[in-house]
Amino acid sequence: MSVIDAYLAAASQAVTLLGTPEVDAAWERPSALAKMTVGSLAGHLAYQIFSVSPALEEPESQQAPIPLLEHYARAVWIDAPLDGDVNTGIRAKGEGIASEGALSLSERARTALAEQQTNLAGRSGAQAVFMPQTGWALCLDDFLVTRMLEFAVHMDDLAVSVGVATQDLPDAAFEPVLVLLARLAAGRHGQAALLRALTRTERAPTTINAI
Repeated sequence: MSVIDAYLAAASQAVTLLGTPEVDAAWERPSALAKMTVGSLAGHLAYQIFSVSPALEEPESQQAPIPLLEHYARAVWIDAPLDGDVNTGIRAKGEGIASEGALSLSERARTALAEQQTNLAGRSGAQAVFMPQTGWALCLDDFLVTRMLEFAVHMDDLAVSVGVATQDLPDAAFEPVLVLLARLAAGRHGQAALLRALTRTERAPTTINAI
């Protein structure tokens, strides 16, 4: 399965979760994430789908794509304080998207995904995609991996928030996310810390977070 197909499969799972009655019923309640309602979290999850559409509508970027790890090295949201401008903006964006309500949001996400299934057909994963929200370009495959990481994290957040089981991603989506998280964790804590966390609990570090 290609990265494009893996993205579409993971996005389909996100759309299904967004449309569940449990999410609708809990829309105004606090989520598992601090200072976010279930609706705001759902809006943030849906945004990961919506953010792909404009990237596909633009001509291929003339800007050379940067490596995926460099993308995360530049990311200002990593380690940003909860009440800082970055996280405040993320929450506000989620709340704005959520303002349309659960049913409308899930239908809009479903429509966006259906359009992407057509627009992604025949695309090369190597094409450069400019991301206006960051100011730099990634290759399409790497861009979609960033979306799959967001799906993996926030589908779990949303499922826990509304009391439903977290669904496993397809292997083709989970594996690049797992590799990315492992590389980010090793970059943050060192290879030895990551290896000990996975194989030597008696010497494992207290934390091994990737982001």
